[in-house]
Amino acid sequence: MKQFLALIIIVVTSQVALAQPVIDTYFPGQTIVAGDLPAKKNVWAFLLAGQSNMAGRGVVEPSDTIPDPRILTINKKNEIVVAKEPLHFYEPTRTGLDCGLSFARTLLKSAPENVTILLVPTAVGGSSIHHWLQDSTWRDVRLLSNAKEKIALALKVSVFKGILWHQGESNANTAKDIEQHPARLKELASIFRKLTGDRNLPFLMGELGSFSKNPEQFQKLNQQLSEYSKTDRRSAVIETGDLGHKGDFLHFNSEAQRKMGERFANAYISKFL
Repeated sequence: MKQFLALIIIVVTSQVALAQPVIDTYFPGQTIVAGDLPAKKNVWAFLLAGQSNMAGRGVVEPSDTIPDPRILTINKKNEIVVAKEPLHFYEPTRTGLDCGLSFARTLLKSAPENVTILLVPTAVGGSSIHHWLQDSTWRDVRLLSNAKEKIALALKVSVFKGILWHQGESNANTAKDIEQHPARLKELASIFRKLTGDRNLPFLMGELGSFSKNPEQFQKLNQQLSEYSKTDRRSAVIETGDLGHKGDFLHFNSEAQRKMGERFANAYISKFL
């Protein structure tokens, strides 16, 4: 009888443990440094830049940590490693799922079989576009200098194929900021393209979520993304109006991040591949 009771207690305890919300349980504990890389021309690099919805605030789940030797990233030690979510590491207390791995997995389905993807994470939550342009230090990261460093490292082993940019929440608060956004996007895209050595590098921008408590302002900024894209034939805007938030009316949830990654990839495939 005592043995039977002990078994019941173990089973019940396990069920309770499984019911707990997964926040960082599946963060990868092992770093796999990339070995011999393919020829430089076969390693496609993509810059991930912007603020928190590019840095990622979603819950990381087991499927997000399954490694693929054809998807690489740069870690906080500036090592080229096999990519696992979370990719961004600049804000340790806020780290979460972004759209990078979903983007790479989707793109690989249409890329040549000899291609490897290198994701270059540089996004920092709360950063405004003018912080990037001014190379400001934000949350202990000097934004543009850090991106320049990571780009230079990536260029040693890869060729850049695109920029994934999600930012704007911090610039949607005033009419002046919204009005200036297209000009700032033009300047920033030019800087990134110069740093990567490709003045025609595709520049993909994600819309702000439709779930904001200030939807009118977010929609106005989204319209500015579209206005800028009309002037830049090597750009595209990713729609996000149907994607959900994580409960804070600001950050995309995990499902939304994965879908956004797929949309970034599909836009790239249809327009630039």
